[in-house]
Amino acid sequence: MLLAIDVGNTNMVFGLYDGDKLRGSFRISTNSERTSDELGMLIAQYYHFHDIACADTTAVVIASVVPPVMYTLINAIRKYLFVQPVIAGRDVDIGIKNCYANPREVGADRLVNAVSAVRKYGKPLIIVDIGTATTFDAIDENGAYQGGAIFPGLKVAMEALFLKASKLPRVDIERPENAIGKTTVQSMQSGAVRGYVGALTGIITDIQKELGGKARVVATGGMGRMMAEYCDLIDDVDPNLTLEGLRLIYENNREAFENRKLDMNNSVIEVTEEGTWQENK
Repeated sequence: MLLAIDVGNTNMVFGLYDGDKLRGSFRISTNSERTSDELGMLIAQYYHFHDIACADTTAVVIASVVPPVMYTLINAIRKYLFVQPVIAGRDVDIGIKNCYANPREVGADRLVNAVSAVRKYGKPLIIVDIGTATTFDAIDENGAYQGGAIFPGLKVAMEALFLKASKLPRVDIERPENAIGKTTVQSMQSGAVRGYVGALTGIITDIQKELGGKARVVATGGMGRMMAEYCDLIDDVDPNLTLEGLRLIYENNREAFENRKLDMNNSVIEVTEEGTWQENK
């Protein structure tokens, strides 16, 4: 039983695999103020809901872009699942050629997405992860990660508009039928969604040109499915891209996951909230 965890800026997504089958997934808001016990009990509740024993977890793999929550998360896993987790990019190589000028700057989730997408969709590829930030990742015809672009997420942009423009309200994100809004809310919705689709289209088109032709476009992230309805350049939507990538990393590096099960009967696991997590340890 493998637990794959994608730690993002807004949510932590957990995927429980039985072999290559995704048994289930759940989301918890990313909150650095939680204690390891609070987080551990939330995880344990999900296990209990599906009638799975926490001790049945044989391996845990994590991709994270939020260092402040890692110390608590690792301790929660140790205390409640009795496993020492493996951190993708720190404890194990992600398994893709990284052509970034400074390879350490690339978020682990972006490289994990690339591993999963290449296996499933081939190459060349453009991966668009639409969440708190929207990232565009370019994979060339040889399967190497070339880099990409980073753009503010739609929710972040709308929240900034609400906070900085005193007369504009906070609105739901949806696309009105007409581009010309007849109310302030409709005008904001039209500008937000149509403007965002325009940005997606422009960036994807430019990246395709630089890759030398037509590249398949895969969308993921919390708003990937919604944006795919409006952006014709998106070929596929895959909400579990990161979780699948983490599973592949586990399958390709089984030796790194050996001897990480903790003895729940003969050892006392003491967890404190003092200390820091070192990303490059």
